[in-house]
Parts: sequence; C-alpha cells; structure tokens
Amino acid sequence: MRRPNDPAALRGRRVLVTGAARGIGAALVRRLHARGARVALAGLEPDGLAAVARDCGDAPWRTCDVTDRGRVERVVTELADELGGLDVVVANAGVACQWPVLGGDPRILETTMRVNVFGTYHTLRAAGPYIAHPGGYALTVASLAAAVHAPLLGAYSASKAAVEALGDTLRLELRHTGARVGVAYFAELDTDMTRRGFGTRAGAVLQGRRGGFTGVTPLRSGIDALERGIATRARRVHAPRWVGPVLYGRMAAQRVVETAVRARVEPALRIALEEEDPPMTTPQPEDRAG
Repeated sequence: MRRPNDPAALRGRRVLVTGAARGIGAALVRRLHARGARVALAGLEPDGLAAVARDCGDAPWRTCDVTDRGRVERVVTELADELGGLDVVVANAGVACQWPVLGGDPRILETTMRVNVFGTYHTLRAAGPYIAHPGGYALTVASLAAAVHAPLLGAYSASKAAVEALGDTLRLELRHTGARVGVAYFAELDTDMTRRGFGTRAGAVLQGRRGGFTGVTPLRSGIDALERGIATRARRVHAPRWVGPVLYGRMAAQRVVETAVRARVEPALRIALEEEDPPMTTPQPEDRAG
C-alpha cells in the first residue's frame, strides 16, 4: 500500500464528495484535486459548487438534496458515469442546530435526522455498488459528537452516532468485495458551519470563554486527516490528534464534559428556549424542512 504522503497515492482516484459547496467538503475536493484525484461534487448551493468545480479543472457537479433518495440515486449515477466509475465516496453532507431535548422544536430533530442519517444512507446506498471493488472506499463523516454528547446538541449527537453505526455496519457488509469503509470524527473545525451553529446567545453562554466546547481547530487539520485517511482507506479518521484517544475513552470523556459544563447548562437552556428559529448550519430547502 502506498504511504499517505506518496504523491501518487491519490492520483487518478475517482472521488465523489457530498456537501461540497463549502466547508469541509469544498476544502477536501480542492485538496484531492491538487493531489491528482478526479473529483465530482454534490451539494445544495449551485453557486458554491460551480466555484469549487472551476477551481478543480471544471470538475462535474450536481445540485443534490441528500434527503431526496431519488435525486441522490440520479446524481450518483450521472457523476459516476462522467468519471467512468467511482473509487471513493465521501458522505459529508450534514447539518446541525441548537436543540434542547425538552422544549426544543421537534422539526429540528426531524430535519437533522433526515439530512445526517437518511442523507448518509441514501448516499451510501446509491454509491455502494460503484465502490464495491478491491480498492474501493466509503467514508462517512460523523463527529466527535457521535461519541461524546454535549447539551443543546442532542439532535446532532444522535444523528452522528447513527452515522457512525451505518459506517461500522457497512464495513462488515462490504468486506467480501475488497472495499473498505471509514468513519471520520472531528472536534470543532474552523468552518462557517461551526460559526453559524454556535453563533447563538445560548451557545455563547454554554461555551464560556473558549469560543467552543473543545476550542476551534484549523480546518487544515481536518483536511490533512481526510487526505491521509482516503489515501490509506483508513478505518478511522480523526482531527485534531487528541480526538483519537478520546474515542477509546469515550465513557470517561462523557463525564469530563458533564462536569465541565454543569454550571452553564441551566442558563443556556433558558436562553435557548427563548431564542426563536435558531439557524441550521446549512440552510435547507423550505419545502423539505417542515
């Protein structure tokens, strides 16, 4: 197997990335293109997709609401045809929103599950037959929130725990084909999704002075980890580095989080219940958000 820093490790690999209009997805597509991969993009925002595609040699792209199974199937088929097949799919599209379990708007939980869980499932289901070959690789983007759960992130944590489970299960089900499956876990990376998701009064109270539950990590750290993971078809991808040990010690880490935020939870909850229409980190199509 080629080393992850081998210039040829990604050259010619045919990679489809969802949620590619901005944030992690856009940065990853640009990095993979720079390493010689052949990339295809899917996402909600046509202007963003077009701009990223131009930076990647006019790579093929399609608008795609991952909650629409039929649309996902058509887009994956079309993009795979344009690339002449697929070697890698990165199920990156996701959304987060502040949400108290008691008193929170049930529609936030429903939308989060539709995008993060069903969107990931639709993507894997459509792309699975294309990457089910020796050398094939599927990567689901979960989160540290899949393992360690914080107040106001119940919907996001539940959805990312499900994404982790889908990835772990698919790994077993694809093993006989020679394909591999990885799950990515990130702490708070410096993206507009993080800034938008925590940019509420309740979020500010809960985070305290750190500006985030764990402190914000430069986006490049996450993209470096993704590049290494895709090059080696890794079982686990994580950033920053301390996330790895936390995953193994998730029960102890949960107690640490609970202790750290205990004094700030009640005032943050009061504010959260007063805040109307907290923003989704990625705006969703109105006709599918309710």
